[in-house]
Amino acid sequence: MTHRFDPTLLRDYDMRGTVGETLDAADAWALGRSFGTVIARAGGSRIAVGYDGRLSSVMLESALVDGLCASGIDVLRIGLGPTPMLYYAEMVGQVDGAIQITGSHNPGDQNGFKLVQGHAPFFGEAIQQLGVMAAAGDWDDGFGQSQSITIIDRYVDRLVEDFDGCAWRIGWDAGNGAAGQVVEKLVQRLPGEHHLLFTHIDGNFSNHHPDPSEEANLADLRALVLAKQLDFGVAFDGDGDRIGVIDGQGRVIAGDQLLGLFVPSVLEKRPGAAIVADVKASQSLFDGIAALGGRPDMWKTGHSHIKSRMKQIGSPLGGEMTGHLFFADDYYGYDDGLYAAVRLIRAARQDRSITDLRSAMPDLANTPELRFAVAEDRKFAVIDEVRARLRASGADVNAIDGVRVRTADGWWLLRASNTQAALVARAESQDGAGLARLMAQVDAQLHDSGIRRPII
Repeated sequence: MTHRFDPTLLRDYDMRGTVGETLDAADAWALGRSFGTVIARAGGSRIAVGYDGRLSSVMLESALVDGLCASGIDVLRIGLGPTPMLYYAEMVGQVDGAIQITGSHNPGDQNGFKLVQGHAPFFGEAIQQLGVMAAAGDWDDGFGQSQSITIIDRYVDRLVEDFDGCAWRIGWDAGNGAAGQVVEKLVQRLPGEHHLLFTHIDGNFSNHHPDPSEEANLADLRALVLAKQLDFGVAFDGDGDRIGVIDGQGRVIAGDQLLGLFVPSVLEKRPGAAIVADVKASQSLFDGIAALGGRPDMWKTGHSHIKSRMKQIGSPLGGEMTGHLFFADDYYGYDDGLYAAVRLIRAARQDRSITDLRSAMPDLANTPELRFAVAEDRKFAVIDEVRARLRASGADVNAIDGVRVRTADGWWLLRASNTQAALVARAESQDGAGLARLMAQVDAQLHDSGIRRPII
């Protein structure tokens, strides 16, 4: 027997598709056969599996487990919960790998898989190789067994281990995503006053889409914080590995700003350490790391890329503008929005509230992450064309992930999304006029490649 995955399913740092179109139970079963074979041939025999709250996740989990068992792999089924709970189970559960069924922050009709082998992300060429194995039917056979366990209480215990934070009045928005039950348990273990939104796990995401990097999705949390005069609020994406934050004045604290907030305390304990951030992060973050004696390391966007880079260079802290934060100082180094929330509480003091910390941040003119549709088979080609033109013109280009261009006005970025059929742009300057000039350069490059960015 063989199986062919839709090529769009095999992404750079995970697998994602539209259920009923590019993803179905047969794909989940074939993934189980392929990944199970990889684990078995590496000498492993057991993996953990979890799933998020999407309507298709139970179906995909069942088929995945069947495929894994048919490859001779025993499966530890942790059930419904956030992706970081699955990562935690992989760290402590005496397993050789893990798979979370999740569509993360994508629309509800999409789903996918995040994979781990040996405490490290399984991504890039390794994911492409799964497709090669499936197409050839290159699978081991066996009779693995599955076992269901409950790990949520142990996970929450770990989140609050050595907690030394103050009591604050906090709003929590789970967005009907997979983090809801953990949030309910977590706040019972924390001091202060806690107000919860949308902790009921609902695959229809009936209140708002669970993507805290989009400011519109923080409207309910902002209203709660302002109405009840809370100290701050936190929100999570669909699978709980990302965080969004609203301060006491209703201002968004972006992911790169959050990362900068944690830098001083980490560098105080690890002087001279490397801090990793993705290419979308503010230049003020990289400059701030250097000013504190750290080594700023700009790297590719994507949770798997950041985690791998941190391991490679021994970094204790990393993050992305989208709200993935990675703590490897006294945690495991994977992205965990719930742990990031706990660290945020611990970072605030009576004389240094979250609102105070936000007010101390530089005011720059910048865009949010501008994401616009470009065909899957075209998006990378556009970046190649733009890169070639920029290099021919002698521009100051960082090509680690797309193109990040520095000019006298600041910088702009254009890259291809690895999770959607889209391009992503961002720019930052000291003022609005400079920002306008930067975005004009972005649009000119897009125009030369036959792309028109929607102006909102």
